[in-house]
Amino acid sequence: MYYPDEVIEEVRARNDIVDVISGYVKLQRKGGRYFGLCPFHSEKTGSFSVSQDKQMYYCFGCGAGGNVFSFVMEYENFTFPEAVKMLADRAGMALPEQEYSAEARRQKDLKDRVRELNRMAAGYYHRMLRTPQGERGLAYLKGRGLSDETIRHFGLGFASQYSNSLYQYLRGKGVSEELLKESGLMQVSEKQGMYDKFWNRVMFPILDVNNKVIGFGGRVMGDGKPKYLNSPETVVFDKSRNLYGLNFARTSKKRYMLVCEGYMDVISMHQAGFTNSVASLGTALTSQHAMLLKRYTDEVILTYDSDDAGVRAALRAIPMFREVGIATRVLHMEPYKDPDEFIKALGTEAFQERIDQAENSFLFEVSVLQRSYDMKDPDGKTRFFQAAAAKIAEFELEIERENYIEAVAEKYHTSFEGLRRMVANVLMQGVPTRKAPVRQRQARPEKEDGIRQSQRLLLTWITEYPGLFDTIARYIPPEDFSDELYRGVASMVYEQRRNGAVNPAQIISHFTEPEQQRAVAQLFNTEVRVENPRELEKAVRETIYKVADYAIAAKSRALDPTDMKGLQELVDAKRRLPEIRRLHISL
Repeated sequence: MYYPDEVIEEVRARNDIVDVISGYVKLQRKGGRYFGLCPFHSEKTGSFSVSQDKQMYYCFGCGAGGNVFSFVMEYENFTFPEAVKMLADRAGMALPEQEYSAEARRQKDLKDRVRELNRMAAGYYHRMLRTPQGERGLAYLKGRGLSDETIRHFGLGFASQYSNSLYQYLRGKGVSEELLKESGLMQVSEKQGMYDKFWNRVMFPILDVNNKVIGFGGRVMGDGKPKYLNSPETVVFDKSRNLYGLNFARTSKKRYMLVCEGYMDVISMHQAGFTNSVASLGTALTSQHAMLLKRYTDEVILTYDSDDAGVRAALRAIPMFREVGIATRVLHMEPYKDPDEFIKALGTEAFQERIDQAENSFLFEVSVLQRSYDMKDPDGKTRFFQAAAAKIAEFELEIERENYIEAVAEKYHTSFEGLRRMVANVLMQGVPTRKAPVRQRQARPEKEDGIRQSQRLLLTWITEYPGLFDTIARYIPPEDFSDELYRGVASMVYEQRRNGAVNPAQIISHFTEPEQQRAVAQLFNTEVRVENPRELEKAVRETIYKVADYAIAAKSRALDPTDMKGLQELVDAKRRLPEIRRLHISL
């Protein structure tokens, strides 16, 4: 969805960032800024700052930053158009209608109608739970230890034992059979015609991250098959791309997610206070699930059942998380089967202790591998260490191999050097190395890092000290900034300063990708530690000189030897460099 720049700016201007963020974070004013605990990482000392003047936020701990749109996008996991819509609604502002093609309009209308139909069905199932027909379902939920508040919070319900109950209700509300077919709530047969897909089941509404009902799961009462039944794929429901409980878990302040096997595990854990719990929807975890979780966390703890099926599920999930760069640990629940059983028996404190003690996923894989060998037999023990060495050799980085050699040697009481030689032998034979997680990035050269920091300082100073602009602009034009993002932001800053005041929040609105917004926010929040104004003035002179000198060197390397005009410009720029050392800087 595209909105004109003037519309976006009006929405931003009508939503003061301090007012919006105060609805999520407790802020205290300190000088010209507001500070609080960062909602995007765990911390005890508030490093999350909000500037009313700049209409932007920045965390000096984790680097999260941006304007009011960025905050809503990151906290609520909204797209940019969704954030604009939410803030427009908050300000009581009507947005222009989006233009669709006929087919796009048809698809959007169908999705809207199916979501509305799901909402109606969820309400019907929830009310049914409190009727005489729903007594069995309510008794089941109460027997599982769920409170009335938890039942309400998750919108749990009951589908009656009559297979046309929901059908008659929705038809009575004027819903067409054509729409019912699209919804996934009905089945059709030649013998019975159209009838309810779910009946005689406790119902679990499935919500997307925007709290819209997109499907259902149902647990049968009695011995019927299948025990759990889920909605089929529809225009709004794709079970491989959604996770149960994620609509609640995404706002948890925990740095990690707990990944469970089923609905009841998630619900029981949320009731016990572990609100960062999610589960796949009646299917094995997929790579799409892993990528979805990557949007919210860099670490997951697998809390699968402790039986053989749970172990196999964990072994399948670990490589998927590793591939997208999510660190993974495995929680051990023995002697109990699942989280619900464990918490009921030992309580939440004991479960938190198990979370804290969760095992590194690679060491878990090795421990499962060890079960295939007779460790009392010398030959079996040797073959186990050979297999473990082969797994360790898959790591690409030497430091990782060394760390795991040490950990495995310590855990299984063997020689570090002996296991190290085994790994070296495997490497000499040639094995495919484990790919580095996608989140790892190559470090930039130290000099380039220093220049980028200096350029960030200049943009921060132009924003905070308007009187510096003419001096900086005289020696550093926007094209002298080192990469495309910096050059683009510098051009906007220079233009705004020439026309009045710099508006960082408006500049951030030009970027819709969260990583870009973070990077731009950093450009306006870079600091240098100095003792007094005199030292700061000296730092300004040195930074201008450093950036100008680097730009001259970069242009020299790229200069065509036949470009006489360019050569003369470089000579003039070099002549001006000594002037910078003598500049009188006043803040």
